[in-house]
Amino acid sequence: MSEFFIQEQQLSKVTRTIVKDEDGKSIFLLVGRWGTRGDALSLYTMSGELVASIRQTSFAFGSRFDLYKGFEKVGVLRKILNLNADFYYIQHMHWTVLGDIKNHRYSIYQVNHKVMEMSKATLFSGNYFTLDVADDEDAPLCICIAAVLDYWLYNKKKDQNHKPIIGWGTC
Repeated sequence: MSEFFIQEQQLSKVTRTIVKDEDGKSIFLLVGRWGTRGDALSLYTMSGELVASIRQTSFAFGSRFDLYKGFEKVGVLRKILNLNADFYYIQHMHWTVLGDIKNHRYSIYQVNHKVMEMSKATLFSGNYFTLDVADDEDAPLCICIAAVLDYWLYNKKKDQNHKPIIGWGTC
């Protein structure tokens, strides 16, 4: 099991994001952008090798993201509507994401096996998201999934601050 740290303010930003290990060593670089169909985030090793990416394939209600390990498509992340809990499913990998997405406390499971657990940590250098990943091979995909969930959360908060204008002649 390995632990990875991402600075809290950087995960869903349109910037380069460094992912560090428990020793503070830079392990991955996350780059890309969100917002329109076809946008993608790519995760590279510090030596420049592409290890994973996630591409937005639909933008409307029921947004969908394709997951790639290297250049091979391995899954499709979909938000499953549920009124009382946060629930996401990654097709083809049979992973489910359960927990409190709003507070960044959730886990990814494959059947009864925990793949990853996400939480928050405060370190001397700031606030971080902590990803505890059971198998290092899954870490790149878990980091990409965490970025998408943070993106959805950020956009959900933005939408709640927007009050729609309803009147005659509007659609």
